[in-house]
Amino acid sequence: QVELVESGGGLVQAGGSLRLSCAASGRTSSANIMGWFRQASGKEREFVAVISKSGRYTDYSDSVKGRFTISRGSAENSMTLQMTSLRPEDTAHYYCAADPSPFHPGVAHRPPSDYDYWGQGTQVTVVS
Repeated sequence: QVELVESGGGLVQAGGSLRLSCAASGRTSSANIMGWFRQASGKEREFVAVISKSGRYTDYSDSVKGRFTISRGSAENSMTLQMTSLRPEDTAHYYCAADPSPFHPGVAHRPPSDYDYWGQGTQVTVVS
């Protein structure tokens, strides 16, 4: 079992930045890929970004590409999402997810149900 804990959400004005963090504990050998998803009120959970175990490979949704950066944290088994140029439509509950599967070119298209482990999420609210 892998436990994931997110932190760093909050309220920010449009154009601002936020940094989300996710710390994994437990059987972290199963957290081969780690990713971020988000779910806005009344909408389905959607993919945001994913990163490989080594941090060498990443992928993003088109809606955040060029604005968000996913990276492995300085602490082992941690991950961050640096969000810049935030927009009101980025408002959502952001979830950290992990899975034992290896990173591959199509990983960005995997549905949320394919991920074995989830955090409780952190709220990001962007106001105009």
